[in-house]
Amino acid sequence: MKAIFRLPFDEKFILIHHHEAARNVASFFPFTKGKTIHLQADHLEICTSEELKSSFFEVENFLENNAEMNIPQHEEYLQKLEKAIEIIKQNNLPKLVISRPIAREISSINLEKTYQLLCKKYPNTLCYILISDEEIWIGATPEILGKFNKKTHELFTMSLAGTLPVDEEWSEKEIEEQKPVTHYISEILKKYSSEITQSETYNHISGNIKHLRTDFTAKIEDKRLEELIEELHPTPAVCGIPKEFCKEKIIEIEQYNREFYAGYIKIETDEEIYYFVNLRCAKIYKNQVIAFAGGGITALSSPEKEWRETELKSQAILHHLQ
Repeated sequence: MKAIFRLPFDEKFILIHHHEAARNVASFFPFTKGKTIHLQADHLEICTSEELKSSFFEVENFLENNAEMNIPQHEEYLQKLEKAIEIIKQNNLPKLVISRPIAREISSINLEKTYQLLCKKYPNTLCYILISDEEIWIGATPEILGKFNKKTHELFTMSLAGTLPVDEEWSEKEIEEQKPVTHYISEILKKYSSEITQSETYNHISGNIKHLRTDFTAKIEDKRLEELIEELHPTPAVCGIPKEFCKEKIIEIEQYNREFYAGYIKIETDEEIYYFVNLRCAKIYKNQVIAFAGGGITALSSPEKEWRETELKSQAILHHLQ
């Protein structure tokens, strides 16, 4: 098992060759209960693009996709969204996040070229590839769940929600979708810190789409960090409010296992601990790539527009397959 990470706005790569009995340096957590992958190593290997060897991307055998996964087509997904909107109105929910897997048939894939292209196209994301005996995941996620500085004890996090093509103007729907995410994060941080700063909401550009973003910083005790992260996850940006009720409805409506999509990735360096929400990601098989994409549904949502949003988000990976 091995993985490569390229942190946002960084030119270096973190390489991890897993071996047992070492310390955990990176972990992949699922959206809800399920398998967690821990990558163990004595140290993080840091290299430049020129030093990144092609051999690291070699895979002995790409697995066939034998899983029975519900992949809804256009009309079926619109029906799921109509059901979500009905639940939102009946229960007066601020938002509920509904997603879908999107399959693309392939004859072959060059993992190295695909990964390098993602790094080039999305410099402000965590670009990663995870290769194990059981599965291959690739992603370029724009959302930081948390970044903790071990020396200053300062935690950075963000509220990221609302999605539009870069050239479109924000509507009431996107603005109202982002507000409960910001409020949710703010209220949780208040339980753990009395020193919190919050930015104005601004545009976050990621490739051909933009999101609304609000940043937070807070002083946090080391011993309470994991507790805070577990309480933050899953945020309303990938789940909804109230959390437990929305998780139940997501499982009921989506009828597929999100696995690591909308879970989070933890990476620990000497100075910092990073937590990234696992968005804009895909699972790679021998003859198929399955990307995952979703959107925040509100009472004002248009199912057709939400379908187009998932199409747009899935292109972050599918459009760059090599």
